[in-house]
Amino acid sequence: MPKVKIPRKSTTIDMTAMTDVSFLLLTFFMLTTQFKADNSIIVDTPSSISEIKLPDTDIMNITVTKDGKVFFGIDNKNNTREKLLDKISAKYPNLKFTPEEERAFVLTGSIGVPLNQLKGFLDLDENERKMYQQPGIPTDSTDNQLGDWIMQGRLSNPGVRITLQGDQGSPWPVIKRVMNTLQDKNVNKFNLITDLEVDPNKLKGM
Repeated sequence: MPKVKIPRKSTTIDMTAMTDVSFLLLTFFMLTTQFKADNSIIVDTPSSISEIKLPDTDIMNITVTKDGKVFFGIDNKNNTREKLLDKISAKYPNLKFTPEEERAFVLTGSIGVPLNQLKGFLDLDENERKMYQQPGIPTDSTDNQLGDWIMQGRLSNPGVRITLQGDQGSPWPVIKRVMNTLQDKNVNKFNLITDLEVDPNKLKGM
């Protein structure tokens, strides 16, 4: 009995639809992705056994370095940083920022300069800003600019969570001034950022 030969059909797959989807996804991510601000501050945080993880957005972070310098940072969810700079400019009429300075503020990590040096700092080239030794935000009772950053940051994003990150060797008087500033601005709840340490109670159960 003769064999019946089934005609072979082409296995070519039309990839046009798949290509269209790929380009649509690529365009979507390019338009919606927000660049994370570069942060070059390095601190050796103390350790704890707390396993609470902070979210990546809606965070206002205050950092105190080993030499007592205070830095302020906030994420840019819903253009928070643009709103913050506008509010700082409104509070201090002598501070007017150009579009280039506003973009530099958005892309810069934590700020650690007095307000009278902010424009000059943002005018620097990107590499120069990274290398610049910021003197820290004033926290003295006579010139507590940190309080202004905290207040305007909360107005820019009412749902922001506040975190405090300090080096193990941070001077206690500076930490105390920062905490007093938070209380003066009616911030009585904030998170301390620490490194995770193994819980001794969990070791006993092993």
